[in-house]
Amino acid sequence: MTTKQRYDGILAWFEQQMPAPQSELHYASHFQLLVAVMLSAQCTDKRVNQVTPALFEAFPTPGAMAEADVEQVLHYISSVSYPNSKAAHLVAMARRLTEVYEGVVPADIDELQTLPGVGRKTANVVCAVAFGQPTMAVDTHVFRVAERLGLTTDSKNPLQTERQLVRHIPTPLVPKAHHWLLLHGRYVCLARKPKCEQCGLQQWCRYYKNNS
Repeated sequence: MTTKQRYDGILAWFEQQMPAPQSELHYASHFQLLVAVMLSAQCTDKRVNQVTPALFEAFPTPGAMAEADVEQVLHYISSVSYPNSKAAHLVAMARRLTEVYEGVVPADIDELQTLPGVGRKTANVVCAVAFGQPTMAVDTHVFRVAERLGLTTDSKNPLQTERQLVRHIPTPLVPKAHHWLLLHGRYVCLARKPKCEQCGLQQWCRYYKNNS
């Protein structure tokens, strides 16, 4: 099987099974999406969705959060992972967003990464989800699933995975493909015990071929 055949088969399957994949994070604005993605680092979307309603009610805009103390924000997000550093990052991010970008989340991946607490993965998510740009955010699920399926080979880090995926996935499908791989990893291709018997990608999957 060629690399192109594997990509074509896998992408066609996902397109049929999940024609309109969506982020599982809850948000009502670009700013809320950015906050939710920052909170989701090494934390489940379910947990983030539990804390953001009250957080967004208290700080609905960048300006409101920019005026907050870190301790005030910490009160709302204490149950997520690394709450102290995330609270500090959120306040600093909101202040820079207000001072430099007039409260408007930038649609540029490099500008996004100038915001405190925003790394490449977060910037890629925001660019793809908020602005429909062909950016590939690589979290632990995407990293694992891409390698298992054979979409990447010997990828050593998220950036290598990102580059291999973007090289082969048609540009219009890149934003969708992030969700496809992430959701597949979250619910089917589990880290410790992948549900291969329930997976519709067996015929293309390198991991299944080598372990069946």
